[in-house]
Amino acid sequence: MAGPLTVNVKPESFDIPDFGKIYVSGAVTGLFFAEDTLFPGDRHDLADVSNAQVFVQKVDGTLQFFIEAGAYSLPALGAPYLTAGNATRDFYGPMPQAFVKIAPNSSFSIEAGKLPTLVGAEYTFTFENLNIERGLLWNQETAVSQGVQLNYTAGPVTLNASWNDGYYSQRFNWLSGAATWTINSSNTVELVVSGNLGTTDYSKSLATPIYQNNNQQLDNLIYTFTSGAWTIQPYIQYTDLPARAAIGVAKDTTSFGAALLVNYAVPNTSFNVSGRVEYISQSGSAGDGSADLLYGPGSNAWSFTLTPTYQSGIFFTRAEISFVQASGTTSGLAFGLMGTSTSQTRFAVEAGILF
Repeated sequence: MAGPLTVNVKPESFDIPDFGKIYVSGAVTGLFFAEDTLFPGDRHDLADVSNAQVFVQKVDGTLQFFIEAGAYSLPALGAPYLTAGNATRDFYGPMPQAFVKIAPNSSFSIEAGKLPTLVGAEYTFTFENLNIERGLLWNQETAVSQGVQLNYTAGPVTLNASWNDGYYSQRFNWLSGAATWTINSSNTVELVVSGNLGTTDYSKSLATPIYQNNNQQLDNLIYTFTSGAWTIQPYIQYTDLPARAAIGVAKDTTSFGAALLVNYAVPNTSFNVSGRVEYISQSGSAGDGSADLLYGPGSNAWSFTLTPTYQSGIFFTRAEISFVQASGTTSGLAFGLMGTSTSQTRFAVEAGILF
């Protein structure tokens, strides 16, 4: 949970003799969504379920686990919207995350299963983030991977390493690592390095974009500042896709992005105001053999998102306005039914319970 939403601090729990305490919680949320420039298959406005999920977990002892089950949608800036039914079917299925964890002590643990990614500053599901929609940089990142992860903490430093299938490809040729330094209670710096060590010449589903899944590098540098009512998180992202004949990429293609996420908790109220600004660009030009990672080789885009949030106990509601502007686009690969528009404005409202 990146905030400003918070989970139920007193979820249902059950004691199982000789095993331990099991916690059951969840998210039931609805979404109203409107946009001015349509992608093929989109509508100008719609109402949908954004989450209907249950979480079952054991969080202490040597043997722990986490299971997330249900339906979800994954709204993201600058990309078509898939309804919860289609997103659940076409991305990670009705159990998007599930893993077991062996924690012999408080410093070391091993996880295996369907794992949340180490990459990026935004999480997969709407309720986990500052904004309803994930951003342009998130569109380039892994979200859920299948594999094994090792975690080690020594004082202010946390190290993570994962062997996984990248963009949910079921080919285990990705390595991901993160190093986090908690400088003090207000300042944290994290370095994430990941990439495909081989070639994956197929796409299993919408969760496995073939170009991104063959990135040799997908790296982040993330800084987080927290003080009083403010949380400020700038980060940068770099990707490198080498030329790979097996997937039709004739020229090395890179992308670079930078984002700033900000949240302000209005004092003495239950309101938060969150904002995000981003810029992302990719190398290449039309016809030079570069891959299309954005809106055509050589394209770039920036975005702005503003999201006020109100939460009272397990209930919350929030509204959002976002804008994306692209340039250097290739005709047919940008916004609009013909792929020739260069901007899009969206409005969203989400409400529900985190029980």
